[in-house]
Amino acid sequence: MKYWSKLVLRLVFGLLFVLVYGVFYEVLRVLTIYPSYFLINLGYSVGLVGNSLFFGGNVVNFIPACIAAVAYALLLFLIIFTKGIGFGKSVKMFVLGSLLILIMNVIRIDLLLVILFEFGPDMFDNVHLVFWNFISGIYVAFVWIFLVKKFKVSGIPIVSDVRYLYKRINS
Repeated sequence: MKYWSKLVLRLVFGLLFVLVYGVFYEVLRVLTIYPSYFLINLGYSVGLVGNSLFFGGNVVNFIPACIAAVAYALLLFLIIFTKGIGFGKSVKMFVLGSLLILIMNVIRIDLLLVILFEFGPDMFDNVHLVFWNFISGIYVAFVWIFLVKKFKVSGIPIVSDVRYLYKRINS
Protein backbone atom coordinates (compact mmCIF):
# COMPACT_ATOMS: atom_id res chain seq x y z
CA MET A 1 0.00 0.00 0.00
CA LYS A 2 1.32 3.40 -0.88
CA TYR A 3 2.31 5.98 1.70
CA TRP A 4 -0.68 8.25 1.05
CA SER A 5 -3.19 5.44 1.52
CA LYS A 6 -1.55 4.38 4.76
CA LEU A 7 -1.48 7.97 6.02
CA VAL A 8 -5.17 8.47 5.24
CA LEU A 9 -6.04 5.16 6.94
CA ARG A 10 -4.08 6.18 10.06
CA LEU A 11 -5.82 9.57 10.16
CA VAL A 12 -9.26 7.99 9.66
CA PHE A 13 -8.52 5.44 12.39
CA GLY A 14 -7.53 8.26 14.75
CA LEU A 15 -10.79 10.08 13.98
CA LEU A 16 -12.84 6.90 14.44
CA PHE A 17 -11.18 6.34 17.79
CA VAL A 18 -12.21 9.82 18.92
CA LEU A 19 -15.80 9.05 17.87
CA VAL A 20 -15.95 5.77 19.84
CA TYR A 21 -13.97 7.03 22.85
CA GLY A 22 -16.99 6.58 25.16
CA VAL A 23 -17.20 2.86 24.38
CA PHE A 24 -13.43 2.55 24.80
CA TYR A 25 -13.70 4.28 28.20
CA GLU A 26 -16.47 1.93 29.38
CA VAL A 27 -14.41 -1.15 28.51
CA LEU A 28 -11.42 0.28 30.38
CA ARG A 29 -13.62 1.23 33.34
CA VAL A 30 -14.71 -2.37 33.79
CA LEU A 31 -11.18 -3.71 33.21
CA THR A 32 -9.84 -1.33 35.87
CA ILE A 33 -12.47 -1.25 38.60
CA TYR A 34 -13.21 -4.96 38.93
CA PRO A 35 -9.62 -6.23 39.19
CA SER A 36 -8.85 -3.40 41.65
CA TYR A 37 -11.89 -4.35 43.71
CA PHE A 38 -11.13 -8.08 43.71
CA LEU A 39 -7.49 -7.56 44.69
CA ILE A 40 -8.19 -5.09 47.51
CA ASN A 41 -11.01 -7.31 48.73
CA LEU A 42 -8.46 -10.05 49.41
CA GLY A 43 -7.09 -8.07 52.35
CA TYR A 44 -9.89 -5.66 53.29
CA SER A 45 -13.64 -5.86 53.56
CA VAL A 46 -14.80 -3.61 50.74
CA GLY A 47 -18.07 -3.30 48.89
CA LEU A 48 -18.47 -2.22 45.28
CA VAL A 49 -21.53 -0.47 43.89
CA GLY A 50 -21.18 1.05 40.43
CA ASN A 51 -18.07 3.23 40.48
CA SER A 52 -17.82 3.42 44.26
CA LEU A 53 -16.01 1.36 46.90
CA PHE A 54 -17.49 1.26 50.38
CA PHE A 55 -15.49 0.40 53.47
CA GLY A 56 -16.27 1.16 57.12
CA GLY A 57 -18.52 4.19 56.43
CA ASN A 58 -16.16 5.65 53.86
CA VAL A 59 -16.68 5.91 50.12
CA VAL A 60 -14.07 6.03 47.38
CA ASN A 61 -15.40 7.02 43.96
CA PHE A 62 -13.67 6.03 40.75
CA ILE A 63 -13.72 9.15 38.60
CA PRO A 64 -12.76 9.11 34.90
CA ALA A 65 -9.15 10.09 35.67
CA CYS A 66 -8.78 6.93 37.82
CA ILE A 67 -9.40 4.80 34.74
CA ALA A 68 -6.48 6.48 32.91
CA ALA A 69 -8.21 6.21 29.54
CA VAL A 70 -6.19 9.20 28.34
CA ALA A 71 -2.98 7.19 28.87
CA TYR A 72 -4.29 4.43 26.58
CA ALA A 73 -5.43 7.05 24.06
CA LEU A 74 -2.00 8.68 24.13
CA LEU A 75 -0.39 5.30 23.51
CA LEU A 76 -2.74 4.63 20.61
CA PHE A 77 -2.06 8.03 19.03
CA LEU A 78 1.70 7.60 19.45
CA ILE A 79 1.41 4.30 17.59
CA ILE A 80 -0.90 5.37 14.76
CA PHE A 81 0.88 8.68 14.18
CA THR A 82 4.30 7.07 13.83
CA LYS A 83 5.25 6.46 10.20
CA GLY A 84 6.43 2.99 9.33
CA ILE A 85 4.59 0.86 11.90
CA GLY A 86 2.56 -1.80 10.13
CA PHE A 87 -0.90 -2.89 11.21
CA GLY A 88 0.19 -6.14 12.87
CA LYS A 89 3.00 -4.48 14.78
CA SER A 90 0.62 -1.66 15.80
CA VAL A 91 -1.85 -4.11 17.27
CA LYS A 92 0.88 -5.98 19.17
CA MET A 93 2.33 -2.72 20.50
CA PHE A 94 -1.05 -1.44 21.61
CA VAL A 95 -2.07 -4.68 23.32
CA LEU A 96 1.24 -5.02 25.18
CA GLY A 97 1.38 -1.33 26.08
CA SER A 98 -2.24 -1.35 27.25
CA LEU A 99 -1.61 -4.42 29.38
CA LEU A 100 1.38 -2.71 31.01
CA ILE A 101 -0.67 0.44 31.68
CA LEU A 102 -3.61 -1.57 33.04
CA ILE A 103 -1.45 -3.64 35.39
CA MET A 104 0.29 -0.56 36.75
CA ASN A 105 -3.00 1.29 37.13
CA VAL A 106 -4.58 -1.54 39.13
CA ILE A 107 -1.46 -1.72 41.33
CA ARG A 108 -1.56 2.08 41.76
CA ILE A 109 -5.23 2.06 42.76
CA ASP A 110 -4.80 -0.77 45.25
CA LEU A 111 -1.65 0.78 46.72
CA LEU A 112 -3.52 4.05 47.21
CA LEU A 113 -6.43 2.20 48.83
CA VAL A 114 -4.07 0.41 51.24
CA ILE A 115 -2.50 3.77 52.11
CA LEU A 116 -5.98 5.20 52.71
CA PHE A 117 -6.99 2.27 54.93
CA GLU A 118 -3.75 2.11 56.89
CA PHE A 119 -2.59 5.74 57.07
CA GLY A 120 -5.68 7.86 56.48
CA PRO A 121 -6.85 10.47 54.00
CA ASP A 122 -3.97 12.94 54.45
CA MET A 123 -1.32 10.42 53.44
CA PHE A 124 -3.61 9.15 50.66
CA ASP A 125 -3.95 12.69 49.26
CA ASN A 126 -0.19 13.29 49.34
CA VAL A 127 0.73 10.02 47.66
CA HIS A 128 -2.13 10.38 45.18
CA LEU A 129 -0.84 13.80 44.11
CA VAL A 130 2.64 12.37 43.53
CA PHE A 131 1.17 9.64 41.34
CA TRP A 132 -1.11 12.09 39.54
CA ASN A 133 1.48 14.79 38.88
CA PHE A 134 4.64 12.80 38.24
CA ILE A 135 4.70 9.04 38.21
CA SER A 136 1.79 8.34 35.83
CA GLY A 137 3.12 10.48 32.98
CA ILE A 138 6.64 9.18 33.42
CA TYR A 139 5.35 5.61 33.39
CA VAL A 140 3.52 6.09 30.08
CA ALA A 141 6.70 7.59 28.61
CA PHE A 142 8.68 4.55 29.79
CA VAL A 143 6.07 2.21 28.29
CA TRP A 144 6.44 4.01 24.94
CA ILE A 145 10.25 3.84 25.10
CA PHE A 146 10.07 0.14 25.98
CA LEU A 147 7.72 -0.55 23.05
CA VAL A 148 9.89 1.42 20.61
CA LYS A 149 12.94 -0.61 21.62
CA LYS A 150 11.15 -3.97 21.74
CA PHE A 151 9.47 -3.53 18.35
CA LYS A 152 12.44 -1.71 16.77
CA VAL A 153 10.47 1.38 15.76
CA SER A 154 12.60 3.97 14.02
CA GLY A 155 9.97 6.62 13.30
CA ILE A 156 9.12 9.56 15.52
CA PRO A 157 5.41 10.29 16.04
CA ILE A 158 4.19 13.00 13.65
CA VAL A 159 7.77 14.20 12.95
CA SER A 160 8.55 11.30 10.58
CA ASP A 161 5.44 12.03 8.52
CA VAL A 162 6.14 15.77 8.43
CA ARG A 163 9.73 15.14 7.29
CA TYR A 164 8.56 12.73 4.62
CA LEU A 165 5.88 15.11 3.36
CA TYR A 166 8.31 18.05 3.37
CA LYS A 167 10.80 16.08 1.27
CA ARG A 168 8.05 15.02 -1.17
CA ILE A 169 6.79 18.57 -1.56
CA ASN A 170 10.27 20.03 -2.07
CA SER A 171 11.50 17.39 -4.51
